[in-house]
Amino acid sequence: MTTTAAAVWGRTEQQDFRSRVRGCLLGGAVGDALGAAAAGRSLARLREDHGPDGLTDLAPAYGRRGAVTAATQMSLFTVDGLVRAQVRRDTGAWHPPTDVHRAHLRWAATQRDWGPDERRADLGWLARQEWLYARRDPARACLTGLGDEILGTPDRPKNPGAADSGALVRSAPFGLLVGWEPQLVCQLAVECAAQTHGDPAAYLAAGAFAVVVHGLARGGGVEAAVHVAADQLAPRPGHEPVTEALRAALAAVRQGVPDADRVTALGAAEDRAEGQLAAALYCALVGEDIRHGLRLAVNHDGPSAATGTLTGALLGALHGETALPPSWVAELEGRATVLELADDFAMEMTQGAALHGPADLSSGWLDRYPRG
Repeated sequence: MTTTAAAVWGRTEQQDFRSRVRGCLLGGAVGDALGAAAAGRSLARLREDHGPDGLTDLAPAYGRRGAVTAATQMSLFTVDGLVRAQVRRDTGAWHPPTDVHRAHLRWAATQRDWGPDERRADLGWLARQEWLYARRDPARACLTGLGDEILGTPDRPKNPGAADSGALVRSAPFGLLVGWEPQLVCQLAVECAAQTHGDPAAYLAAGAFAVVVHGLARGGGVEAAVHVAADQLAPRPGHEPVTEALRAALAAVRQGVPDADRVTALGAAEDRAEGQLAAALYCALVGEDIRHGLRLAVNHDGPSAATGTLTGALLGALHGETALPPSWVAELEGRATVLELADDFAMEMTQGAALHGPADLSSGWLDRYPRG
């Protein structure tokens, strides 16, 4: 796998990129937290509990307001893996799917261990964050796919029947590789999704989502990015359900005033990756602002945290961090960790050469992101 030459980053470009990275990761987490409070409840029940508009504000989940699910946990470890891939490139090794897989194995340890194993020199700073050691309804395929160290690939994927959104919701960070071309972003997201989800619709939806985020992080619009994603999927076997989901999302925009019925009709009520992708794209396209888009995303009969995560990541990458609702960000579980990781990612991608090199074995950066 190769990438294009590194871009020359001016100050304005660095600031815009950091804002979009922060927006994407914080937005995904905020959408996740908003949707987490709707878990297991129908739209009718949400309206009964919260009024005719349904869930419109953060509400308690897992014992607190602003709590996130496994979707945010895994997204953070995806970022960690991407940073590690860049750092390990100094050694001459360059295989990002392996580094992301190793990062997700570290996430899997958080689902079974009481806390970080301080004896592990390769743990890095993220896996030492104790708040991450909590099981928050991960997709079963994520747990089984990461139950051993065998690397799944699109040719030999883990869990061939897994078509849910468990891989999709952790795939936004691939789109933040703005120095890469869309086809490489798509391929990396597909390869990493196949490590747990083997149904073509699941891993191709992850690739399409990453390409859309990529277009937004580069300063483009949602509709244009969706067309690029469709082009990337076209030559890939099994793309039809995802391609149709992309088309349905665009078509739904022209069908009238946005409401829960349109979100449901796109597939939000089922936990299938292509339906969740279509619903999130629709909410991002029609949302008057981020609050409106996220409220639309979480009020339905299906897995609201998934739709909220995807929609929040899209809108955050589109508008940047300053457009996110401050009151929701303020209550977000793990906010400091998300911000720190976002800034580390932005710094690595724009200034990595100044942080580490082939001969640098004592850098504090390498303590945070070991090469092993």
